[in-house]
Amino acid sequence: MNFVEELKWRGMIHDIMPGTEEQLAKGQTTAYVGIDPTADSLHVGHLVSVMMMKHFQLAGHKPIFIIGGATGMIGDPSGKSQERNLLDEETIHKNMEAIKKQLSRFIDFNSSASNAAVMLNNYDWMKEFSFLGFIRDIGKHITVNYMMAKDSVKKRLGAEAAQGMSFTEFTYQLVQGYDFLHLRKNHDCMLQMGGSDQWGNITTGVELIRRKEGLDAYALTWPLMTKSDGKKFGKTESGNIWLDPQRTSPYKFYQFWLNTSDEDAARYIKIFTILPPAEINALIAEHAEAPHLRKLQKTLAKEITCLIHGQEAFDSALEASQILFGNATSDTLRKIDEATFLAVFEGVPQFEISKTDLEAGIQIVDFLATQTAVMPSKGEARRALKANSISINKEKVGEDTVVRTSDLIDGKYILAQSGKKNYFLVIVK
Repeated sequence: MNFVEELKWRGMIHDIMPGTEEQLAKGQTTAYVGIDPTADSLHVGHLVSVMMMKHFQLAGHKPIFIIGGATGMIGDPSGKSQERNLLDEETIHKNMEAIKKQLSRFIDFNSSASNAAVMLNNYDWMKEFSFLGFIRDIGKHITVNYMMAKDSVKKRLGAEAAQGMSFTEFTYQLVQGYDFLHLRKNHDCMLQMGGSDQWGNITTGVELIRRKEGLDAYALTWPLMTKSDGKKFGKTESGNIWLDPQRTSPYKFYQFWLNTSDEDAARYIKIFTILPPAEINALIAEHAEAPHLRKLQKTLAKEITCLIHGQEAFDSALEASQILFGNATSDTLRKIDEATFLAVFEGVPQFEISKTDLEAGIQIVDFLATQTAVMPSKGEARRALKANSISINKEKVGEDTVVRTSDLIDGKYILAQSGKKNYFLVIVK
């Protein structure tokens, strides 16, 4: 399959300008996508654009990533209700370096290949413009009527809009359009790709190139990602799922993909992995035969966790995920890092005890019913111990057990368990 056929099969095309496929068939073509530099990490919401560029480069074409150092200072009206915060140049540069490092896990930036990727900052060419220079050289080529006709603008100016649009935001499509013009002239960039909400901005760039330079240019967009229940993709109750392991642990990242619905997993495995179609079709068929085994989710979670964080982080996340449902041991608990340990047991009841008390040793019944409230009474604690249903750090304990500092995980945690599913985290202060 060629690039466009591959994307169509994977459900990654929303709109494509006539002539785009023919241009790509001529040979190596350069295309760009824009990335918002407001954070020093990408999140899973960026992954569609990254995977598009992954397929693009694999097809022999050349990707350009534009960090919106200039446009990130303005605010894009597409589907948003307010302007972004201004960023200073130092912050943009720092974020840009961090993003490039993350992208390098997917994209070849460093080889001598003719289609090695490039990362540029649009502030580098926009900062030289004066206001008068911009409206004279660029603004005169696009009419207000043309700009007003864009859906992204009409939504913000319609009667149902809660607030209007600033002049700054209104000019966004011209600024983005100039990026495309600059790249067309200086990097022979023929194609801009983006989310479906960017179609208006992208086609403004195509029109600007045509009117000002008389050159061809093309546009391609992908569908905006939503979950099958209509909720926003990539968001959880605690916020974005980031690619930076300091922001979102590999364990949480793995769990995010593992917990997708059957319907979503069948879509996501096409979009977020580079597994070949035959293998994906076989997986979908296998999953349909035994959905309770969640083969589709497990493969999706493995592939993308390895892609983002590497095999070692995946192995650790998989091992951590076995703690709640598998035959984990005390050694398993001690091997995982503190961030993963806390992520696994996020939300379980917590108790605090004194390290001084622990140094003297705490008899297990007192530990369960007096020092903590793992059990409601000493009598209940004794009955549970006789029934062999109490574990400390995943190891079964009896009535003669004494809990000591040697039981501490990471020097400050003890994991108590009653029955199979009732976990309690004891924090030693």
